[in-house]
Amino acid sequence: MSDTTISPASIDNAAGPGTATSGAAGAEDGAVVTALHPGAGTPPATDTVTATLSNGLTCDIPASSPLAKLMKSQRTWQGPDARTRLRILRQAKSVAIVGASPNAARSSYFVATYLLSSSPYRVYFVNPRATEILGQPVYPDLASLPEVPDIVDVFRKGSDIPSVVDDVVAIGGKTIWVQLGIWNEDAARYAEGKGLTVVMDRCIKIEHARFHGGLHLMGFDTGQITARKTIR
Repeated sequence: MSDTTISPASIDNAAGPGTATSGAAGAEDGAVVTALHPGAGTPPATDTVTATLSNGLTCDIPASSPLAKLMKSQRTWQGPDARTRLRILRQAKSVAIVGASPNAARSSYFVATYLLSSSPYRVYFVNPRATEILGQPVYPDLASLPEVPDIVDVFRKGSDIPSVVDDVVAIGGKTIWVQLGIWNEDAARYAEGKGLTVVMDRCIKIEHARFHGGLHLMGFDTGQITARKTIR
């Protein structure tokens, strides 16, 4: 989300009910995308985006709401094109997931499962409140990782992205990948100003799978004729 400031009334009128918060940290608050993964065994959650209210609080609103669509149409920052994203994914050897969750119903868990089973990456999990995910150790912060990851994949609410940017810069990282449903235009520009490559509001699982022939976990449309040939 950009820093477009909206009033609480506009939330009520255009987006339906939303939950105002004081910015309390969560493993992957503000980016619920489990609706993209049917058959998870739990009722699908609603995709949300995070809006900043005029009083400084944040509010998660349904991504399908008129207000969310309006805010998306007003975006001015443009991230890397498909060819550039493909190059980023092909050149990377390691990925750190910030905000990784041990909850199997969470979107980060699906992404982690896919990356571990269907990609060549060394995958690291970052969450100060977890100790193990999918049999892998979980690190409290990026600085604790055994190497500098080529891509830092972020599952945090939009207002948390600037602090994650600072953490990525502090460890010498080069690319921050902000997951599907999370948008902070000012943070994207801030990250680019710090020398980072920024991908935002895109799922690394979906992108990697469609470039390489298909999403074999839950069946997204890859946009390719065959599931055998990768994009060149």
